[in-house]
Formats: sequence, structure tokens, C-alpha cells
Amino acid sequence: MKHPGKELILQTKPYARENRFKSWYYTLSTFLLLVAALIGTVYVPYVWLRVVCSIFSGLMLIRFFIIFHDYQHHAILYRSDVADLIFSAFGIYMLTPPSIWKRSHDHHHNHNSKLFSASIGSFPIMTKQKFMEASESERRIYFAIRSPLNMVLAYFTMFLYGMCLQSFISSPRRHWDSLVTLIFHVSFAVFLFMHFGWLTWFLTFFIPFFLSHMTGAYLFYAQHNFPGVHFDSNVDWNYATAAVESSSYMVMNPFLRWVTANIGYHHVHHLNSRIPFYRLPEVMDKIPALQHPTKTSLKISDIIACLKLKLWDPDLKRMITMKELKVVSSQ
Repeated sequence: MKHPGKELILQTKPYARENRFKSWYYTLSTFLLLVAALIGTVYVPYVWLRVVCSIFSGLMLIRFFIIFHDYQHHAILYRSDVADLIFSAFGIYMLTPPSIWKRSHDHHHNHNSKLFSASIGSFPIMTKQKFMEASESERRIYFAIRSPLNMVLAYFTMFLYGMCLQSFISSPRRHWDSLVTLIFHVSFAVFLFMHFGWLTWFLTFFIPFFLSHMTGAYLFYAQHNFPGVHFDSNVDWNYATAAVESSSYMVMNPFLRWVTANIGYHHVHHLNSRIPFYRLPEVMDKIPALQHPTKTSLKISDIIACLKLKLWDPDLKRMITMKELKVVSSQ
């Protein structure tokens, strides 16, 4: 008899097939929109229009990154040399060198919501007991990584430092491409600043990267840190259960769903990462077991609710806030 989780995964397999034309269409159209917006930040005659182009560039970086993320999962354009060239270059441009990005992200998918191995490629999770036993410095580091400020400054903290500099320092031979990525990125920024001036650098480089990395960091956080999320010990962990119960469905309007390339259907994506992003809504619509996920959104109230969650309480079987920890500790 098959495990019910395996049955659910098997139901998704017919959808783990791409339409090659659609994959290329969405990839190239997004790429062209990104290039057009970046050109607009330089050559459009009105400053306010250049600002609009700058913000739109940031949104297109988000969309193209999620398409790049699908390619890394082999969900689209698998074994295409042209796609490999495009996405390898984009990975360097976005401060996600292949050696560290794919390894850490694959680990995240294979260990999502495991209490004692989920922090690689994801935000760390402490249990209530582990937090009580932690030193002051360990607590500060834990809160710093999970803080809203770290997400706002993700371009600097999580990507320039964490994804590139820290990975290279930890293993220079294994992550040599992290140093190459860092050198290219900084050189490109200096080139823009020196040859086109601070305003072009700010609109073409800083705003798009700052916006895209900040948004990406929060999306990644909220996909696995939301009211109703469930975590398990390694012994009790199950892949399908973790995908459905520990990955959110983020409700968005049509424009934001397009910008984020359906990444809000995260429970479906985690169940089978080989499903192309443009088929995720179809899968949720066709499989009843995927139609009642735990939801969150980009409403201010939902963002605050997600950010307030700090620790996993095994007794209550839910994430708790610091205020709740004080109440539980006093009892």
C-alpha cells in the first residue's frame, strides 16, 4: 500500500511537463521587458519616468529570478545550452552564484520544516527549549537573521555578504564562483557610477536590486514562517506533509501573481518542484487535496503576523511570539 503522501505526489506528475514554447515565451518576454526597463532608466528624458522604469526593473528582476529558480529545478528548458547561458549569466548578475545557490536551495526543498536541519538555505528556527538554553550572543544572531531589517537590507546582508562573501570565505575552492560574482557585481556598479553618474547608478542598479532582493527575502520568509505553519523533528518528518502544511499559499491579485511568477502557490511548488510555474494554478485547481492550504497575503496585517513569529513551541505545536514566550515561561 502506498503512503498517502506518495499518492498525492503521483497526482502531480502529469503536470510536471513543460510546454517548451511557453517556457521560452515567458523567459524571453520577461528578459526583454527587463532590458527595456533598464534602458529606460538611462535614456528616458523625464526623471519621474526614469523612476517608474527603475521600479519596474526591480519587479522584472523578481519575475525573472523566479523563472531562473524554475530552471534550476529543471522544471523548464532542461538541457538547453542557450537557456543555461542566459540563466548562468543572470545568476551572477543577481548575486546567486550557482555553486552555493542550487546546493542550499535543494537542501531547503529536501529538508523543509525539519526542526534541526531546515536552516540551510532558509531562515533558522529555534524551539522554545533551545532558545531558553541559548547564550545571549546566539539569541542576538538568531533574531538578527530573522529580523525585518535583515530582509529590508537583504541585498547587502543576505546576498552580497551571505551568498557571495561568506560562502567564498567558508570554502574558497568549492565556491570560487562566489568571488567572481562579487567582483563582477561591484565592478559593474563602479562602472555605472563613474561613466553615467550617481543618478543613473541609483536608478539602474541600486533601486532595482534593493527592491528585488528585499521583496524576495520577505517572500521566502513568509512562505515558511506564517500562522499555521508546522514543523517536525527529523524522525517524524514527511516530505508531502511538509510541502502541504509547512508551505503557504500567498493570496495575490493578478498583477502580483504575474510579477512573482506564481510563487505564491508555494505548497504546490514544494510538493513537486518540477511543475513549471505557469502550471501551478492549474494543479491547485485540479487536485482537491491542494485546495485548502494555509493562506497568507501581502496585507500589512498578514505581514506583521508573519514577522512576529519567533519560536517553535512543540507543546502548542505552533510558532509563538516573544510576548507568548514570556507568558508561557511565567507559567
